[in-house]
Amino acid sequence: MISIFDRDSNLIAWLDNSARHLFDTDMNWLAYVSGRQLWSAQTGNWLGPLQGTTLLDQAGRPVGWHPGDGVGSSVRPARPTRAARMARPARPARPARPARPATPAGGWSSMTFPGWCGQ
Repeated sequence: MISIFDRDSNLIAWLDNSARHLFDTDMNWLAYVSGRQLWSAQTGNWLGPLQGTTLLDQAGRPVGWHPGDGVGSSVRPARPTRAARMARPARPARPARPARPATPAGGWSSMTFPGWCGQ
C-alpha cells in the first residue's frame, strides 16, 4: 500500500500497490483509477488526474501526495469521458507519517481532501 498525505503531512488515504484503488484511513474504498484518472467509488464522478502518486483536483492542483514520488501540479486537465465502474477491492494496512513536503509550483489545491472526494 502507498500512503497518501495532505499538505500538512497528515495521512489521508492509501493507494493500493497496483495504483487502481484509493482508500481512506479507515480502509473504506474512496476511488478507483482508470486511464490515470481518479473516479469516486460512491458516485462514479471524476475527481481529477493521478500524476505518479499525487492526487490532483480538476484544476491540476495537488490534493494528496506520497513522499517517495514528491509533489507537483499540472495545467488544468481536460475532462475525460466517464469510466466504467470497478468492483470493490479488499481492505489494506497502515504506514508511518512522513515529513512535511515543500509547497509545489502553483501551490496546493484549495480543496480539502473530503471536499475533493465528495465531488
